[in-house]
Amino acid sequence: MADTRSFDDMKEAGFGDFVQLLKPRVMSLVVFTALVGLLVAPVHLHPVVGFAAILFIALGAGASGALNMWWDADIDAIMRRTKSRPVPAGKVEAGEALGVGLALSGISVVMLALATNILAGALLAFTIFFYAVVYSMWLKRSTPQNIVIGGAAGAFPPMIGWVAATGHISVEACLMFMLIFMWTPPHFWALALFMNEDYSQAGVPMLTVTHGKKSTRKHIILYTIALVPFAIATAFTSIGGPIYLAVAVLLNAEFLRGAYRIWRRDEDQAAADKYKVEKSVFRFSLLYLFLHFGALLAEAALRPYGFGGW
Repeated sequence: MADTRSFDDMKEAGFGDFVQLLKPRVMSLVVFTALVGLLVAPVHLHPVVGFAAILFIALGAGASGALNMWWDADIDAIMRRTKSRPVPAGKVEAGEALGVGLALSGISVVMLALATNILAGALLAFTIFFYAVVYSMWLKRSTPQNIVIGGAAGAFPPMIGWVAATGHISVEACLMFMLIFMWTPPHFWALALFMNEDYSQAGVPMLTVTHGKKSTRKHIILYTIALVPFAIATAFTSIGGPIYLAVAVLLNAEFLRGAYRIWRRDEDQAAADKYKVEKSVFRFSLLYLFLHFGALLAEAALRPYGFGGW
């Protein structure tokens, strides 16, 4: 009689497992920044078209996440932060993750192009390619500049939202892109300082692994300083205004203070308080990005009533 115990022990992937495959936390940030890019644009889409645009951008982000999990399953299984993901945990087969990623990539790109315009679809296609191939397959495992260059993938959504509404790229779209692009390195390096063991064991050449934590601390403050002009400059464009400027000044002052505190600390101090400052700055960096885009949204919402903008 055939031994069927192995089949009995197997469980089919549930709906929740496939949702996790799409990296819903990352997707939520993508959706929010893309929505802001769409809503602050000077051209207002029909609500149905706007909803469709955000839906397909979200599916594109999910496709990127699925392809990343398919490719990174080997190192995800080693790292504490990622070992419970669907593929390394054995909840979803690698081939299924690849299939989902490819299918959603095709659907999201084609449907966004049809719903809005070809440029928006092309930008979404490039974003998926950049994250899945340029970042995941090449940069992540080959250079400590992985986060610096790879951060472009996460910076495209507001630009895609803007292009979906207007059909063209503008200074405003580029500044929203640069805000996320320059924010990404200090955000992830703050995380890497207290998760360095994970990256080291997995063989990922994060800056903390290749150049050490002292160098990483220096890079954090340098990139934070470089971020500030882009964040402030956005206030003086058609999408900015006094609300955004006030928020940007306060947030950037606090982010600089946090980066300075990280730079001044040594490893003995960090180990003694279990990286309390680094964890605090990492959490604040999430709030930093959300509030910047929230302020842009507030400017756009108040502008029709004579309060938003200059």
